[in-house]
Amino acid sequence: MASVATTALQNGLPLHRVGLEGTRAVTVLVGFDAGARTERPDENGMAHFLEHLVFKGGERYATYRDVNETAERLGAQLNAYTSHDLVAFHVTVRAESALEAADLLTDFVGRPRLDAEELDRERGVVIQEIARANDQPSTVAEHLIDRAAFGEHPLGRSVLGPEEHLRTFTRDAIVAFRQRRWAGARGGAFVVGNLDAVPADGALDELFERFPALPPPETYDPAPPLRPRTLVEERDSNQSHLRLSYRPTVDVHDRRQRAALTVYATLLGGSMGSRLFDEIREQRGLAYQVYAFDHAFADTPILQLSAGLDSSKSVEAFGRMGEIVDELRREGPRPEEVERARAYAAGRMVLAFENTNAVARHAASQRIVHDEPIDPDGAIAALDATTFDEVAEVARGVSVERSVAVVGPHAPEEFAS
Repeated sequence: MASVATTALQNGLPLHRVGLEGTRAVTVLVGFDAGARTERPDENGMAHFLEHLVFKGGERYATYRDVNETAERLGAQLNAYTSHDLVAFHVTVRAESALEAADLLTDFVGRPRLDAEELDRERGVVIQEIARANDQPSTVAEHLIDRAAFGEHPLGRSVLGPEEHLRTFTRDAIVAFRQRRWAGARGGAFVVGNLDAVPADGALDELFERFPALPPPETYDPAPPLRPRTLVEERDSNQSHLRLSYRPTVDVHDRRQRAALTVYATLLGGSMGSRLFDEIREQRGLAYQVYAFDHAFADTPILQLSAGLDSSKSVEAFGRMGEIVDELRREGPRPEEVERARAYAAGRMVLAFENTNAVARHAASQRIVHDEPIDPDGAIAALDATTFDEVAEVARGVSVERSVAVVGPHAPEEFAS
């Protein structure tokens, strides 16, 4: 069982201590409601760029080399991520090094130098990252389905942003974005794992108070209603990448409904025993890769189906994938596949939560995105408790309309709904 204690720091940042039994590790994570969906149109790509820039050094660890070498001396795994939902920085170490890891993380993230010369150097690195993404058809398909599902809304934009934006970002603009979005009221600090060596004398609090006290940011733009689009990027290739995006009628503020959606997505295409894998890959041989997953943004859920396949089989696979969703909506799932998917989804989460980093990331999503109490055991229990009727209700509520994205040698009319 996890133990959770929360401290409200003077800068408005909540500090959550999440104790886990049976581990020798600790993950220190700090995150903010400052992902791509909080960017203004001309800022698209800035949240991710800022994530890169803070690693160049802070006050005590003044250069990227100081940051990297200190992490290595601690035997630490140091990383960060930016999504539409949030930006987060995390370090995982052996438990006895937790305070030193927090010192490192809070220095370069809480008081970054954001050196102008390093900014220009890193600009080129991120532009290369954008170019690499554009060279990978599967990544292009992910960007395309976001745009098909959400249009010009921030959720429809790429987290990386366009190259032309990266070329224009100034240090002043980046500092202004950080001042506007990295507020403690819309963030959280998490120390997760074996807390035996984490002092209770206020030393940890002092480290996280390196973050400045900032006013609460403006709220995000609400997700737009579903307006189905079909977007195709034509490429002369033998392989195609297909994406379908649906909107389930699930209340993302209800953990039980989110759990039922996860079980539904698992039986649809989340395992090797799922309907999509069994029929599209194994029985019909239409795709070498096919899967489904669910995601709950702060205010809307999505269900996405994906396939990588020979271009000559794309239209047939597209038709049959849609029919499988329709059949589940019309006829409902079978009791035995709900039971199997529930066990698989819960077991997958149990195994993931053997890693303190996974628990920390889940806790950040619970607190910052969904404004829920931190409860990793409860998240597993919600999957275990999901009923057949709850999953059947999700199946009935998956939208008939869907957005479609395809990368390959195709025309949009081939994928008319």
